Amino acid sequence: MSTAVTTWSLELNAPEELRPATLPGDGSGVRIVRAEVPSPDFQRFLYTAVGTDCSWTDRLPWPPERWREVLERPGNELWVAYERGTPAGYIELAGQDEGVVEIGYFGLLPDFRGRGIGAHLLSYGTARAWDLGDRWQTRPATRRVWVHTCSLDGPYALDNYRRRGFTVFDTVTAVPSVRPRRPLGAGSDA
Repeated sequence: MSTAVTTWSLELNAPEELRPATLPGDGSGVRIVRAEVPSPDFQRFLYTAVGTDCSWTDRLPWPPERWREVLERPGNELWVAYERGTPAGYIELAGQDEGVVEIGYFGLLPDFRGRGIGAHLLSYGTARAWDLGDRWQTRPATRRVWVHTCSLDGPYALDNYRRRGFTVFDTVTAVPSVRPRRPLGAGSDA
């Protein structure tokens, strides 16, 4: 039997609505870098490492060509957080029509959660959504940044978006028609 899943869609409509977070402590071991070389294998690694326990499955059947297509689309960017050289999480920005940027995927690998890195990564990535047009001359200036999260995501996800200034503009609760598959590399149920 499937359980109902609630999905919240949230938005910022001006850059000054963003309430940035800082890293706890001195933050010297954390840096955020744009992944400028399209690598389907790296993107799939991040997607499965972050999303395994959140039932992220929609991209699992994608062939490498589909991953590359998304990564190479003008206005799409992948920003990766590292702690002392180890990938800790990522944020994927997807430039859409008319100056809209969607945060397509965002999250941390389990070992890095609960330490303030996610708040910092979300702040940094959202700021990069607002200045996306500066890096992509074919894109208009950003006028709206939006994201969706659901009750399957981490327990701090919705609160993190709200603390950064995002406001909910839509809420949907539904029972999924298909049970999420276990991603490759995930531990067994046994």
